[in-house]
Amino acid sequence: MTDWEQHYQSGETPWDKGSAAPALVEMLGRGGLSNWGGGPVIVPGCGTGHDVRALASASGLEVIGVDLAPSAVRSAGAYPPAGAERYEAGDFLAAEWPPEGLQATAIWEHTCFCAIGRERRVDYASAAARTLAAGGRLIGVFFLTPWGPGEDVGQGPPFGATREEVIEVFKPWFKLVDEWHPQVAYAGREGQEWCAIFERAGG
Repeated sequence: MTDWEQHYQSGETPWDKGSAAPALVEMLGRGGLSNWGGGPVIVPGCGTGHDVRALASASGLEVIGVDLAPSAVRSAGAYPPAGAERYEAGDFLAAEWPPEGLQATAIWEHTCFCAIGRERRVDYASAAARTLAAGGRLIGVFFLTPWGPGEDVGQGPPFGATREEVIEVFKPWFKLVDEWHPQVAYAGREGQEWCAIFERAGG
């Protein structure tokens, strides 16, 4: 299992690009605020909070960033606030997630799903289902093919996935309501990402 806290303490965080996910910025820029509901919005694996701040600033909603690494949470909280955002150290995949009384209207997924092993992806989907009420939405940009030339596709993190594999993981609790390929990406990720919106089924 990856020691994320150690990575942040040592400064070995190649996934932190210093800015919000281009696909998120693109989505918010075209007025895609109706998908987020009234809040709060949860961002699992938020790292130093770039996506959290972008969402809080654009939406005006309460946005809660969650990360396993306390150092990441501290770094995120050290930035000037962009809106009604806050950060919590916690394990989104744990059976006791979410905290009592917390129910979100949306989840933003970016690089958390691909950072966990395939054997725990169902735990992610289950946690997302517990976090959202019926009709709540999981909105994400999925890093499907994160490998460079000559790299072992079985190694990670990040771990790749096909579109069909992602849909299958969420299928017990969610239905796919929209999908597209983002027009912008971090340098080197062009053509490797897939955006999707999953809606929490009733019951």
